Amino acid sequence: MGRNRKMWTGFWTLILTVGGCYAAIVLVFYWAQPRLLYYPELPGRAIDSRPDSIGLPYEEVAIQTEDGVRLAGWFLPGRQGRGALLFFHGNAGNISHRLDSLRIFHQLGLSVLIVDYRGYGQSTGTISEQGLYRDAEAAWRYLTENRRFASRDIVVFGRSLGAAVAAGLAARQAPGALIVESGFTSVPDLATELYPFLPVRWLCRFRYDTREFLRDARCPVLVVHSRDDEIIPWRHGHRLYEAAAGPKQFLEIRGGHNEGFLVSGTHYTTGLEGFLSMYLWQ
Repeated sequence: MGRNRKMWTGFWTLILTVGGCYAAIVLVFYWAQPRLLYYPELPGRAIDSRPDSIGLPYEEVAIQTEDGVRLAGWFLPGRQGRGALLFFHGNAGNISHRLDSLRIFHQLGLSVLIVDYRGYGQSTGTISEQGLYRDAEAAWRYLTENRRFASRDIVVFGRSLGAAVAAGLAARQAPGALIVESGFTSVPDLATELYPFLPVRWLCRFRYDTREFLRDARCPVLVVHSRDDEIIPWRHGHRLYEAAAGPKQFLEIRGGHNEGFLVSGTHYTTGLEGFLSMYLWQ
């Protein structure tokens, strides 16, 4: 009898220990989500280089959001009649780490506005999902009101996390086109794949529902994704394409998440130019 009691005591002790450890993991995941999603310090908030270091003309801009945050950014003038591209970057680094992309869009003749989200680079404020959507709206107002670009002449571009920000803006505004590159369907979808042992959909504090935004966007959409993407699987790009209301195109590139657009070279730039020629430069 005493032996059985010890066995049951040991069993429940084990259950309680495992349950307590699991509960602790759940709590850590819940509170650590901002640190798992946002990486403004990687590789850093300092501006390492500027467009003129690679021969691109630019102006530094400061944009005020509706809730008083100051966004730091650059405006790069393009060729007359080519329109403007509003650039939203991924979840790490700042605008100075996107010079390769700025060169590509400049070569296509587009004017480019790129801004750092609140809490990134030289921008003020604290990072939040709703805050990033406000940042997108402020950048849109800058292009349409300060730079006088017509909505139909603006293409909204987002890469990775920026794809959700861009798609959200396109769902609320009426750009001439939207480009979603290396995007995920939503944070809960991606987190469920990364942490299958956790009840992620109950715990997730962020949505960034790119797929839902695409359903509401009423403009031509180009989805760009690589089968080699090691961070956001190919299926996310395919599902985003399926969700887009259309007209829409899919551009398959090669290479990893952070360098696919460079690895793909002329295939990437030719795909962009073909899409823009069809829908923006008619």
